[in-house]
Amino acid sequence: MVHSKKLYITTPIYYVNDAPHIGHLYTTLACDMIARFMRLNGIDVKFVTGTDAHGQKVEKAALAAGKSPQEFVDEVSLNFRNLATMMQFTHDDFIQTTQIRHIKAAQHLWQQLIKNDEIYLGAYSGWYAIRDEAYYQESELIDGKAPTGADVEWVTEPSYFFRLSKWQDKLLEFYNKNPDFIAPETRRNEVMRFVEGGLHDLSVSRTSFKWGIPVPNDPDHVMYVWLDALTNYITALGYPDQETSDFKDFWANSLHVVGKDILRFHAVYWPAFLMAADLPPPQRIFAHGWWTKDGEKISKSLGNTINPVHLVETYGRDAVRYFLLREVPFGNDGDFTDAALITRLNSDLANSYGNLVQRVLSFIAKTCGGVVPSPDKLVAADNALLSQASDLLPLLETEINKQALHKVVEHIWKLIAEANRYVDEQKPWSLKTTDQARMGTVLYVLADCIRQIAILTQPIVPEASARILDQLAVPSDQRTFAHLNAQLTPQISLPTPEGVFPRFTP
Repeated sequence: MVHSKKLYITTPIYYVNDAPHIGHLYTTLACDMIARFMRLNGIDVKFVTGTDAHGQKVEKAALAAGKSPQEFVDEVSLNFRNLATMMQFTHDDFIQTTQIRHIKAAQHLWQQLIKNDEIYLGAYSGWYAIRDEAYYQESELIDGKAPTGADVEWVTEPSYFFRLSKWQDKLLEFYNKNPDFIAPETRRNEVMRFVEGGLHDLSVSRTSFKWGIPVPNDPDHVMYVWLDALTNYITALGYPDQETSDFKDFWANSLHVVGKDILRFHAVYWPAFLMAADLPPPQRIFAHGWWTKDGEKISKSLGNTINPVHLVETYGRDAVRYFLLREVPFGNDGDFTDAALITRLNSDLANSYGNLVQRVLSFIAKTCGGVVPSPDKLVAADNALLSQASDLLPLLETEINKQALHKVVEHIWKLIAEANRYVDEQKPWSLKTTDQARMGTVLYVLADCIRQIAILTQPIVPEASARILDQLAVPSDQRTFAHLNAQLTPQISLPTPEGVFPRFTP
C-alpha cells in the first residue's frame, strides 16, 4: 500500500446522533495500530479522525434532546474526542464538519462541480432513509425498508443532482486499472456488481431541513450530508489549497478505513465526486466487518450495546486493543464475548507474553544480580531464535500493507511461543549449576529477543511494550524498528522486574 515515506490514514468521520460504540472504537483502533507501526518504521504519517455534524438525523436528535443542533453536536462530538483521549490514540487532527475550514472546502468542491457541469438543478422524488442519510431505489427495498433495515419515507423536493450516471463506465475502468483500490476482494466484487448494475444521478441537496452546509449561491438548499462529509478527507490536507505540502505529499498515499456499511459512499460516490472535480481518488479504501455480541446483532433495542469506556475500565486498554486486533481477521465480521476476551487476556497476554518476560527478567534479577549477562559462543538454537526475530519485520510490513492486522499480531505471537519453547528446551535453571557461561548466553539471547518483541508489539499493546522496554533499560530513542537489530548491551543493570499482564479473574 505504501510506496513512499508518507501515509495519510483516516477513519470515517463518525455520525454524532448518539454515543460512541464498539464499531467506532474498532475502526479508530485499526487506524491507530497502522499509524503507530508506520511511524516506528520511518514513515511520515498523518492520521485523521473526527465527527460528521450535519444532516436531518442530527437535527431530529437535537430537537428530541431539546437543544440547538450546534449545541447538540458539540456535546456528542466531545464524547468521541474523549474516547480517543481515553484510548490514547495517536491521531494528528480531529475534524468536525461545522468547522469553518471544512465549510470552505465543501463549498469550494461544490463550485468546482458546478463549474465542470457535473451538478444540475432538478426535483427529487424517491425513497429516503433518514437513519442512513441515503436514497434507495424501489428495487433495493426489502419488505418496505432499506437494505440496512432502516425505515424509508417518500420524499419529493427540489434538488440539485450530481451526474453520477455518466461516471459508471469511468468508475469501472478505474477499478479495473486499480485492482487494489477496494479491499478486501469480496467488498471490491460487491462494489463492481453495484456499479455494473447501473448508476443513477444522485440527489446532492435538500430543502426540507436547514442543518447543513448551505449550497453556494442558493441558500434554500443545504448540501447532501455525504458530499459534505466525504470532503473532510481533503479538508484535513488544506483543500482547497492544493499547493500545500500536506495535500501534495499525503493525498497520493491515502488509505481510508471504513465499516462495510458505508463502503458504497466511499468507493462509488467519493471517487466520482473527486474525478468530476479534476482531483485524483484516494489510493485505497479498506472496509472492515461488523461486531456482534454473543452471537446477536448489537442494538439499543436488544440492550446489548458495548460501552467502550466500561470495556477499558474492566479489562484495561492493552487487553481491549489486543483482543479486537487479534480475534477476527480484519475485514471479516466478528463476535464479541467477555469470555473470549478474558481467554485472550489470560492465555495470550498473561501466560504467553507476560510469562516469558517475567520468568526471564526475574531469573536475570535473581541469578545475575539484575545485570544482562555477556553471551558466549552462540549455538544453532540461539541463532535460530534470533534469526526468527530479526527476519520478522519484512513479513509484518507485507501484512500491514495489506491491512492484514490480525496476521501481524499472529506472527509476533508465534515468535513469543518460540521464545517460550526455547526457555523450556534450554532450561537456564539447570544450567545454573552445570554451565554458567551457557546459562548467560541463553539469558542474553532471550533478553535480546524480548527487546525485539517489545519493539514490535508497540503498535498493538503500547503501554505494556513501553514497560517491558523500560525493564530492559532500552533508551527511549532506541525503540523504533530501525533499532531492531541493534542488540542489547551486555553488562547493563536492569531495574527490578514487574509483571506487565496480570491475569483477569472474573
